[in-house]
Amino acid sequence: MVKHIILWTLKETDADKKAEILANMKEHLEGLAGKVPGLLEVHVRTNPLASSNAEVMLDTTLENEEMLKGYQKHPAHVEVANTYVRPYTDVRMCMDYEV
Repeated sequence: MVKHIILWTLKETDADKKAEILANMKEHLEGLAGKVPGLLEVHVRTNPLASSNAEVMLDTTLENEEMLKGYQKHPAHVEVANTYVRPYTDVRMCMDYEV
């Protein structure tokens, strides 16, 4: 299995808009479960402690590295990323590893 972890910080916005952005990211990213082959688990965390320097974490588990490559190009993932993530994020960090 492969873990695919993403950390983001958001672009500056007011508190109400930020709450809406975070809710949409969580709903739509977690909604990819069952739509993308090989995607076994997907969890989005939007409640970091004050000691954190990221605002959102995507924690996914995929069957293998080949499925990760397919996930990254899958139309459902691309649509969610382009609509609910990329327009609102400033910094992105990624770590993929085998488990």
